[in-house]
Amino acid sequence: MPTYFPFDPHPRAPAVTLPPLACDSQFHVFGPREIYPVRPHAAYEMPTATVAAAMKMHRTLGIQRGVIVQPTTYGADHQATLDGIAAAGANYRGCANAAVFQSADNATLAKLHAGGIRGARFSRQSLGIALSPRDFARATARIRELGWYAKVQPETAGFAEQAAQYEALDVPVLIDHMGRPNAAAGRDDPSVKKVLELLSKGNFWVMLSLAEKISKTGPPWDDVIPIMRALIEAAPDRVVWASDWPHPVSTSQPPNEADLVELLYRATHDDAERRRILVDNPAKLFGFT
Repeated sequence: MPTYFPFDPHPRAPAVTLPPLACDSQFHVFGPREIYPVRPHAAYEMPTATVAAAMKMHRTLGIQRGVIVQPTTYGADHQATLDGIAAAGANYRGCANAAVFQSADNATLAKLHAGGIRGARFSRQSLGIALSPRDFARATARIRELGWYAKVQPETAGFAEQAAQYEALDVPVLIDHMGRPNAAAGRDDPSVKKVLELLSKGNFWVMLSLAEKISKTGPPWDDVIPIMRALIEAAPDRVVWASDWPHPVSTSQPPNEADLVELLYRATHDDAERRRILVDNPAKLFGFT
């Protein structure tokens, strides 16, 4: 199994001040391994990244809400995510991995909901968890029954090639990582065009994240700003932001999260726009009061 780089252990305060109740719409927790063992045949294993380290990062940035997203590392075993939500407190929610619907009974799903889970993520197939058409239909039906949102992790080649599976869904659908477009193509990228098309439907959302891997020019990733602007302008009330801490499967040193916050501020026009992205929109999607 390859070795991936850990998060920056020295978060810094950004040069901007986040609005109260700003939300990090996707981060993950990993380990300790002796408490939360990696599932057999996991596609990757990350260095330990505890919820305590995540909370330190959030306090430094000025983030007061967040969503812990279940990594494929643990498959359908959500204990690390549930324990992370409990430790983080009432301002935190979770997102399950859709693999849970292959085995979970009603009691298990009720436990996840009571523990703060409000969505389920469909992982990219290269990470080792793929659902059959029958399991996909069952998963989306249960998401609808539970009142959750569906979350889609784009393939490395971009969201366009997998969009057909999701575009007919009638539940809220959050597309991760801006659809993972080719930044060199900008607004002409097929995945950008597909995400913009789906945003016109009303139930699709998009997450501004992963700029550090989407960018072709490197830090400070300003070549991604035109794509961010296109998405914000298309659906200003259905755009959220995420750090993606601790930046899983990074083959080079992940960024300091303050740099990602400052990128968001360069891509947005005013405080009202930032408040929608960081506070109002995630509150609506994730069920914060």
